[in-house]
Amino acid sequence: MRNAHQTNPLANFPQALERASKIKLLVLDVDGVLTNGQVYLGADGKESLKAFDIQDGLGIKLLEQCGIKVAVITGRTSKMVIARCEELGIQHVYLGVENKAIAFENLLKETKLSHADCAVMGDDWPDLQMMSKAGLRVCPAQGHSAVQGFAHYVTSRSGGASAVRELCDLILKAQNYYEELLNQART
Repeated sequence: MRNAHQTNPLANFPQALERASKIKLLVLDVDGVLTNGQVYLGADGKESLKAFDIQDGLGIKLLEQCGIKVAVITGRTSKMVIARCEELGIQHVYLGVENKAIAFENLLKETKLSHADCAVMGDDWPDLQMMSKAGLRVCPAQGHSAVQGFAHYVTSRSGGASAVRELCDLILKAQNYYEELLNQART
């Protein structure tokens, strides 16, 4: 198994930058990718809380600023996810999806993009089918070992702890946006 916790994960995934240079759409799972995967249930038995990483949010906004679309495909339905996606300006949101591969194909039709144009980040078995055709398959550090082994890139960070930001930075660097954006932030 790959060691995702090295200081330079690109050393284990030399093809990742090449693949990231072609990405026009980033597709994200939610639980275990945008969150740490924990589900908090209230006394009423309903999900009561989700925590999202603020750095992930900025990474998503930076991608969108550069014309790279972001979408969410998740098996669960959550008002908290809807609110977070609205806050970040994510227009393509698929909730309560049983078959993520079908939702992914519908998304491609809707955006008129090809599989090679897409990066997909997932952490567990339900994500494998939609990841299978993606130009860049990514798994966060805590993701299931089968998904890590299938990924083109495993982040050094865990879901809900800036894993998405790490991927956004990789895409921005591969497409030569990163330094310009960083310089703008410094002035």
